Amino acid sequence: MSDNNKIAADCWRRGNEAVPKENWDYAIQMYGTSVKLVPDNLMYRQSLRYTEYKKYGGNLTGAKMAGMKLMGVKTMIKKAKMGKNWKALDQAAEVGLQVNPWDPQLNADMAEACAQLGYPDAAIFGYKESLKADPTNKEVNKALARILEERGEYKTAIECWQRILKIEPTSGEARSKITQLDARTVMDRGGYEGAESTRNVRVGGPSGPSRPGQPADGPGMSAEADLLRAIRKEPTNKDNYLKLADYYRRESQLEQAEEQLLKALEVSSGDLAIRELLEDVQLALMTRTHTGTKEQLRQKPDDAELRQRAVDLGNELLKREMEVLATRVERYPQDMKIKFELASRYMRVKKWALAIPLFQKSRGDPRVDGESLISLGKCFFYDGKASLAIRQFESAFPKVKFEEKPDLFKDMYYSAGRLYEEMKNFSAAEECYQKVLEVDYDFRDTVKRLDALQGGAVEKPAEEE
Repeated sequence: MSDNNKIAADCWRRGNEAVPKENWDYAIQMYGTSVKLVPDNLMYRQSLRYTEYKKYGGNLTGAKMAGMKLMGVKTMIKKAKMGKNWKALDQAAEVGLQVNPWDPQLNADMAEACAQLGYPDAAIFGYKESLKADPTNKEVNKALARILEERGEYKTAIECWQRILKIEPTSGEARSKITQLDARTVMDRGGYEGAESTRNVRVGGPSGPSRPGQPADGPGMSAEADLLRAIRKEPTNKDNYLKLADYYRRESQLEQAEEQLLKALEVSSGDLAIRELLEDVQLALMTRTHTGTKEQLRQKPDDAELRQRAVDLGNELLKREMEVLATRVERYPQDMKIKFELASRYMRVKKWALAIPLFQKSRGDPRVDGESLISLGKCFFYDGKASLAIRQFESAFPKVKFEEKPDLFKDMYYSAGRLYEEMKNFSAAEECYQKVLEVDYDFRDTVKRLDALQGGAVEKPAEEE
C-alpha cells in the first residue's frame, strides 16, 4: 500500500470514529483528506458527502449565506474549466460542496472532473447526486448516460434518456438512444444470487409470492410494495432500506439494491456494516459489467475497442477489489480468509512483497492453508528466491489432495516441477510431472516436459505467464 493510501485509510478511520460523536467538522476534515489523497476511491467520497449532509441536518441548502460563501469557489471552478485543469476542478468543487453538499452544479462539476480524470465510480456518484437536486438537467443526464453505457449499465442509462425525453418530448436523440440501449440490455441478470460477499454479511430479507414488476393488490401481495410502504411510513428507519436492498439483491436487481443501500447509509450516519454491503453490491455491478463485456468480446474477437474496454474494466475491478480488501484486512485483523483474498489480488499485479506476508498469515485458516503455501511458493520464485519457494511447495504436498481439490493438486505439482527444473533437480521434477500425468494426461505441456527430461533434452523453461 502506498503512503497516500495508508494516510487516506487512517484519516477515513478517524472520520468514522468522529461520526457517532457528531463531530461533523473533524469527520469532514478527515474524509476530505482521504478524498484528496486517493480521489478515485468511491467509499471516501460517499463518506464525505453523507457526513456533510448530516452536518447541515438535511436542510438541502447547506451553510447560511451559502451563495455568498461560494462566490470565490465558483471563480476557481471557472478558471479550472477554462484551463481543463481537472484535478483543480475536482478539488475546488469539493471545497464548495463543504458549504452546500446539495448544490447540483458543484456535484456535476466534481463528476465532470472525475470523468475526465478516469474515476468513473466517483463521476457516477457525483452526477447522481446532482440529479437528485435537479433531475431536469439535460446535460447532466446525458453525461451520466454516457458513462453508464460505457460500463454496460444500460437500464440505468435508459432512465437518464427517459428523463431527457420527458423534458424534451421531440428529442430524436433521446428516442434513438432509448431504442438502441433497450436492444442491448442484458436480459439475464443472474449470477449474483448465492455469491458470497467478502465478509459474508447478509441482512434477512423478505419473501413474498410476487416478483418485481408484478402488480400488488394489497399488503402481503408484494414484498417489494410492502417494503416501499414501510419506508414511506418510517423514512428514517434504516432496516427497511436494508430489507428492500436485500430483496433487490436476491432478485439480481443490483442497481436498485445499490440505491437503497445508499439511502440506508445516509440515514444511518455511515454505518460500517451497511457500507460493506454497499461495497459488495458495487463490486458485483462492476463484475457483471466486466463479464458482459468479455462475453461481447467472445462474439466479436477482432473488435480492438471492445478488447481494450474489457481490459480497462478488468483493471478497474481489480483495483477496487484491492481497495476494499485492504480496508477490511485492517478492520478484521483476525480474518485470515480476507488476507488470502487480498494477497491473491496483489499476486495478480506482481506485488510480491505485499502478497508474501499476507499469504504467510493466511495459512492460519485451514480452508486456504494448502493454497496459501502454493501461492507463497510462486511469489518467492517470481521474487528470485527459489530455495524458499520449493520449501513452500514441499510443505503443501501432503495438504492438497486430488480428491478434494483436483485443479489445485495438478497446478501444485506442475508448478513444483517447473521450479525443480529451474533448480536443476531433474529427478524431483520428473516425480512431480508423473504425479500430474497420473490424474490428467493432457494437463498443459506436462507430457512434453517429462519426455524431454527422460530423453535428456532438457531446456530451461521459459517464465510462466
